[in-house]
Amino acid sequence: MDTSTRTTTLIVLLAVAALSGCSQPPPEATPDRRREVTLLYTNDFESAYDPIPAFWRDDLGHVGGVAELATLIDQTRATEELSFLLDAGDIFTGTLAKLTRGELPFELMITMGYDAMCIGNHEFEYGWWVLRDAMQRAPFPVLAANLFYTGTDIPFTQQYTILERDGFRIGVVGIFGPDAATALFPPHLEGLEVRDPVAAARTAVARLRDEVDLVVLLAHEGKTAPMQTDDEFDTSVHRDIEADIRLAGAVPGVDVLIGGHADAGQETPFIHPATGTLICQTYGQGTRLGYLKLLIDPDSGEVVGHDGRLLVVASDELEPQPVVAAKLAAYRARYPEVDQIVGRTAERLTRRYNEESSLGDLFADILRDHGGTDIAFVHSGGIRADLPAGEISREDLLDAFPFIDHVTTLRMTGAQIVDVLEQGFSLERGVLQVSGMTVTYDLGRPIGERVVAVTIGGEPLDENARYTVTTLDFLASGADLYDGFLGADVVEAQGPGFAELLVARFTGGEPVAAPQGGRLIPR
Repeated sequence: MDTSTRTTTLIVLLAVAALSGCSQPPPEATPDRRREVTLLYTNDFESAYDPIPAFWRDDLGHVGGVAELATLIDQTRATEELSFLLDAGDIFTGTLAKLTRGELPFELMITMGYDAMCIGNHEFEYGWWVLRDAMQRAPFPVLAANLFYTGTDIPFTQQYTILERDGFRIGVVGIFGPDAATALFPPHLEGLEVRDPVAAARTAVARLRDEVDLVVLLAHEGKTAPMQTDDEFDTSVHRDIEADIRLAGAVPGVDVLIGGHADAGQETPFIHPATGTLICQTYGQGTRLGYLKLLIDPDSGEVVGHDGRLLVVASDELEPQPVVAAKLAAYRARYPEVDQIVGRTAERLTRRYNEESSLGDLFADILRDHGGTDIAFVHSGGIRADLPAGEISREDLLDAFPFIDHVTTLRMTGAQIVDVLEQGFSLERGVLQVSGMTVTYDLGRPIGERVVAVTIGGEPLDENARYTVTTLDFLASGADLYDGFLGADVVEAQGPGFAELLVARFTGGEPVAAPQGGRLIPR
């Protein structure tokens, strides 16, 4: 190539580079231009890997599914100038999470490209030592600023992080709420302590504020979410975001708070009246993708505008993301037993959080039949999925009850029984599902005075009499605020795992129908 040719080529290349630079200027090259930054977020996914029937909607057949959610994330990212993907906790639970000891949830999040998450109570389902091992595989930070090894100043995990992309920096802080600490089996948290979330968040935010362009607080706190498939639709079980509002008001310098634990879906962000913090949350279980586009003033660094909403994961309209779908299929192939058909249902069996349910009646009956006791209790929060009509796989059953809880037999006085029933009718953690008894209650009466009448074996409850009770070691330990069980006499501390009894109930018999109801009678 001669000199004149090289010169001509160089001129052309410089011209092309100049034109390319003009057509797509980097944001920092135009300081008068407001920068757009988009936060995509999830919370309380809880291993909801497959689409579910949207029976409460007349415009959709199915919603959710992890591969469908991944497609929606990819599609949304492709339309955004700059985006980050965050999660506010509760990625564990479910059959495959348990079988892989938490490995699969992290693997799916790796493939989906998450940037950070905070820890939720379900991450302790198998013990903190299992979580500690599982989260080692995550290339993104797993955060909790207020979790420490007991009696030390050694944090259990990373407290905060700085994410940087295209020259834009986000400080992200994780908080594990006090309520979340009561919503798990106490031995699984032993060795760790949950410290004041306000103090921890203030310290972390103060360290970050001057070094980043935006501060995001991931907070897994508030009241425990209702375990009900159609909770988005049923306003009677909706939780509020009061805890998130209090935290945002107590911690200066937070631009966005993404909440979890309560599944208190915010269709549009709540703006804190004092701090201006934008408070967001989805309904959980992967039926929505949180979307928050922020406009940042380049001079002041302030958020000067936003567009926030919850995007429906309309799974019938979304092709499964192939890499996520393939990874999920590969893990399922490791455990072919989960696809085994173990029985049938005669009808769809559903869960309800604040009232009697067909699935709750069934679970309670299985416990009482096993224990041969006067009555049995199951907490509504422990029933995690409905059972469809027709063939039932092992995975269906273990998703409906994904925990490692064991059967416990107790002896309780009538007064103690009334006490735990009253705790259920406070609706803090949903009602107790029962077997062997009928309970008339009135939610219009003050908390602690809502039980109107109880019969056991057809006879009125005697507060001085002693009754045999079958339940789960989770409840017997006083978890989920049911400390009334702690005064009971223990007959058998740890029997078989309830999941084993559940599978046995379906195996080799007639189709399982809804048991006779009429056990919890509202007045």
